[in-house]
Amino acid sequence: MVVIGVGQLGSDIVKSFEEEYEVIPLAHSDIEVSDYKSCEVLKGLKPDVVINTAAYHKTDECEDFPEKTFSVNALGARNIAKVCEEVGAVNIYISTDYVFDGEKDVPYSESDVPNPVNVYGVSKYAGEIFTRNISSRYYIFRVSSLFGVAGARGKGGNFVETMIKNAKNGVELKVVDDIVMSPTYTKDASMAMLKVLENELDYGTYHISNNGYCSWYEFAKAIFEITGMDASLKPITSDEYPTKARRPRNSSLSVEKLRKMGVEIRHWKSALRSYLEEKGHI
Repeated sequence: MVVIGVGQLGSDIVKSFEEEYEVIPLAHSDIEVSDYKSCEVLKGLKPDVVINTAAYHKTDECEDFPEKTFSVNALGARNIAKVCEEVGAVNIYISTDYVFDGEKDVPYSESDVPNPVNVYGVSKYAGEIFTRNISSRYYIFRVSSLFGVAGARGKGGNFVETMIKNAKNGVELKVVDDIVMSPTYTKDASMAMLKVLENELDYGTYHISNNGYCSWYEFAKAIFEITGMDASLKPITSDEYPTKARRPRNSSLSVEKLRKMGVEIRHWKSALRSYLEEKGHI
């Protein structure tokens, strides 16, 4: 097995899978997914499974650099799919909740039609299309609002650590309360992915997030409730915090499909507590 990308999610995938598989992690210095020639390194490794976590995911920056965004998230997915098909490997593409427009009032299921509203989401949806149209054996795993011990390399940490750091520094925290998502612990996501492979579930698209959903304000509030930290926390609207990229109002994901297939994922609050314990915050 090859895991492309050793960031926040990739590092936990490596840890979760290495007891069951011989795992070869490839960092950005080892492979550039937007360059097909670079992707041919996989041919020499002859993997049975490739998990592609490589992504350009700085959502606001993606609006300014659509060419770079598509070269990594869409063309990169196409390159990996082509090589996987050539060597007979199962192709696993990590996608995002941002493929949806956020107009639905309940969590999105795998049968809902994507309609991304920003460059990042469009590029990831294009990556999904390449994956399923090129690969005869593939999984598309859509994840949401990740937090993990390794932190997001491209973003300099994660939301949880940013909240804790700013609270310790006495910063007044104004957090959006009208955008809803499903917080997801990368350790739980990686274990769910492992179960999908172990159980040999049907190829296709799966939503992998912790159960439940909340606003970013509610998520921040839970962080401080669990840690017992004093924080100056105030809810605001997304209109009060304008961003270059439009965000879906609701990008929460339903994990009912996985549950019906025997893969249980715990509630995000339980996952958050485990993360905070592992990081030594409680």
